Amino acid sequence: MEKALLVIDMLNDFCTPEGALALDREGNVYAKPIIPFVAQKLKEALTGGWKVIFVMDHHDPEDIEFRRFPRHCVQGTAGAEVIQELAKQLEEKDRAHYVTKQRYSSFYNTDLEKLLEGIREVHVVGVCTNICVLYTVEELCNRDLKTIVYRDGVASFDPEAHRFALGQMESVLGAEVR
Repeated sequence: MEKALLVIDMLNDFCTPEGALALDREGNVYAKPIIPFVAQKLKEALTGGWKVIFVMDHHDPEDIEFRRFPRHCVQGTAGAEVIQELAKQLEEKDRAHYVTKQRYSSFYNTDLEKLLEGIREVHVVGVCTNICVLYTVEELCNRDLKTIVYRDGVASFDPEAHRFALGQMESVLGAEVR
């Protein structure tokens, strides 16, 4: 069975103190606690020969999404780059695939579906649990792909929405939450 690791939006604007959308309501970097877990999963996937796909929020400077959220992950900025803790594992460019997206779902106007051809099991980590992770997991499950979401590998700025999204992924969508 071919496996893939999908790493969603582990980017500077979501995961570093300077990031445009990195802080929770208490002023903490909400993704910080999951970074070691995500780094370990990435190492396992690379060592295990899995397909590794980084999905990266990537916006035009005047994107309509900025009506709902502050400017973030603008193409060509440091905020749109993979965080250093993960990027350093990818010294060779061909060790991973990169998908840029402009909306919550990692499938909308991307080549993700093509990259997943032949894959039967997708493991998911990243941010934000109740937005980009949830809408991507919904699409994976609707494509009948076995989907595994790691509780220690996803995070949100909103703890209540995080818990709700994990419940929806498991009880409604049929994803396995570990």
